[in-house]
Amino acid sequence: MVPFFIGVRGGIKVNKAIKFIERLQMGIGVLFLSLFFVVIIIQIVTRHLGISVIWTVEVATNSFIWAILMGAAVMVNRREHFNFNLLEKKLTKKKKVMLAIVNDTLLILFNAAIFVYGLRVTQEFWNYNWTSLPSLKMGYIWIAIPIMSFTMVLYSLSHIVNHIKILREKGE
Repeated sequence: MVPFFIGVRGGIKVNKAIKFIERLQMGIGVLFLSLFFVVIIIQIVTRHLGISVIWTVEVATNSFIWAILMGAAVMVNRREHFNFNLLEKKLTKKKKVMLAIVNDTLLILFNAAIFVYGLRVTQEFWNYNWTSLPSLKMGYIWIAIPIMSFTMVLYSLSHIVNHIKILREKGE
């Protein structure tokens, strides 16, 4: 019996949800990367004009953090993140799929740990304030870690489900 999430109808829904999450995450990453560039330009212009705008450093740093973490998760989903494929090139199709399942399982374990500790860090530092903009809480920056790791777990689980489908198709 095929579980509902591996069936055709369930698989389509899962894939659509994953694609939606990826697009949302990519949009957030692009938004923060754009903010980073705008703030850097403001910083450059104001320095040349001799005006001190102290908030630009902190906003640029924190927006860059969000952009990088959201982008990293998307790259895991697209399998465009770091990859060592020396072993993969030497394997047959079925063994490649098995290796991919092992890799995704390791990513799930690693990112589950990052998620747990990211939640702890976010809770611990939530009420710390930004130095230059004290009305903003540091928790808004730290929460990017559990968001990134949670979506990486989702993406890796989706990959495993797809790999299991491939193995079942090859077995039939």
